[in-house]
Formats: sequence, structure tokens, C-alpha cells
Amino acid sequence: MASIIDGKAVATAVRAQVARDVEAFHAESGRRPGLATVLVGDDPASGIYVGGKQKAGKEVGIAGFDHRLGADAARDDVVALLADLNADPAVSGIIVQLPLPGHLDGTELTGLVRPDKDVDGLTPISAGLLALGRPGLRPCTPAGVMRLLAEAGTDLQGAEAVVIGRSNLFGKPMAQLLLQANATVTVCHSRTRDLPEVTRRADVLIAAVGQDRIVKADWVRPGATVIDVGINRADDGLHGDVDFDAVQEVAGAITPVPGGVGPMTIAMLLSNTLGAARMQAPA
Repeated sequence: MASIIDGKAVATAVRAQVARDVEAFHAESGRRPGLATVLVGDDPASGIYVGGKQKAGKEVGIAGFDHRLGADAARDDVVALLADLNADPAVSGIIVQLPLPGHLDGTELTGLVRPDKDVDGLTPISAGLLALGRPGLRPCTPAGVMRLLAEAGTDLQGAEAVVIGRSNLFGKPMAQLLLQANATVTVCHSRTRDLPEVTRRADVLIAAVGQDRIVKADWVRPGATVIDVGINRADDGLHGDVDFDAVQEVAGAITPVPGGVGPMTIAMLLSNTLGAARMQAPA
């Protein structure tokens, strides 16, 4: 029976450490890290996500700047707002909440965020710094997975890691972080031949494809660490990309859904915001 990797507990510890470090930063610099969120339109889920991020920031002492524009906001208005936030020394980190209304290009607008304020780690420059192994802000969910692996005591040196999913938001940066930890990494996707054959080689298996319980017990190497990034809604509740009940009997360690990777995303966002403030502090 696999041990459960408790993302809620790890996220709580990360938030507590960030809160202590924010107070130390404030005492030293006289200012607080600031998190700006930009929400265009009235998508209910996006509104909840933004509210949650701002609430979490306030709880650890981060100043909040919550900008909300109408669904018909012109591109030039969003560009002007981002330019103002880039130039504002009180703003350490900027998030453009996706998705945007259809007339706006989310990739373009996210790319306008200053790299040292890109607390989502999604701009081309942030991606390039990650690929080159240079210091920079890392995407929150992959960074959260790395923290969970560390807390679980997973030895990544020379380990075979398999990531199911090659998205720019998660799969690609996850693979880069694993490579930097000296794992041997395979990235699988919809064109992968004999996917279960590949996943059975993994010492560390990370699923992020958004398909309800696609990963079965016979896909998993006995004793492997399994990280489930998926969140799928079904009639009987929330499920991940991993068939948890069955895989738990095979794996050595596993994250649940909910309560695994999810809580880590905002925790790492708070950590990134503090990190961005430190990067921007005068030498």
C-alpha cells in the first residue's frame, strides 16, 4: 500500500515559511512584496481563482492589487495596464488570469509581463531561463511537484521519470526541472506508442493529461512514486488522471486528488512573489 503524499500539509508549511520570510523582508526593506492580478471579463471560475490568490497573498502579508476589466476591454487598455504594473515598484509579481475573452491573445499579453515579475513563469524569457538552467521564476505547479517529491524523500539522481503530457504550462517545464535534478526524463503524449509500456519503466510517474483515471495499476512499476496533476469532474466527484484506489496498491507513494498537487500551486505562487520581490530589491 502506497504512502500518501499530503499536499495540503506541505502547502501549509510552505505558506507559513513564506509568511515568516515576508515579515523579515518587510523589516529589512521597509516594503512588502506585491501581487497584481489582471482579470478580463466575468468568467465565474476565473473570478474565484483570482480571489483565492489574493486572499492567500493577504494571509502571508503580501500586498494585493486586484485589477478587473470588462469582457469588452480593448487590447490597448490591457497593454497599458500591464505597462503600468511593470513600471510600478510596489508590484513584485503580475498574473494575467487565463483564459481571456476571444478577442484577446493570452499568449501575447502574458508575454508582456516583465520576466522578473512573471510569477507564473510563463513568459518566453522565463521558459528560456528554465531551459538553460539559469536563475529565474519557475511555473508554480511544476515547482510544487518538485517540492512534493523532496518532501516524500524521492531520490531523483539517476531515476527514470516519465511525464504524461507535454503542455507548455506543465509538461515541458516539469521535464526541465526533473532534468536539472539529474533524472532521466521521458515525456509522453497522444502520439506515444504503447504508453503503458513506457510508464511501467518509471521510478517517478507524473500524469497531467486531464483524462479521468487513465493511468491504471498495470501502468505503474511496483514501488514507483506517482504524482497526479489531473483534476476531472465526474458524477461521483473529483478524480485525477490516476485510478487512485487501484494504483495505491502498487505504488510506493502517491498524491491524492483533491489534496495533493492542487494546494501546492498557490503556495508556490506566494513563494515566487516573495522571490520576485527579492530579485527586484536594490543591491
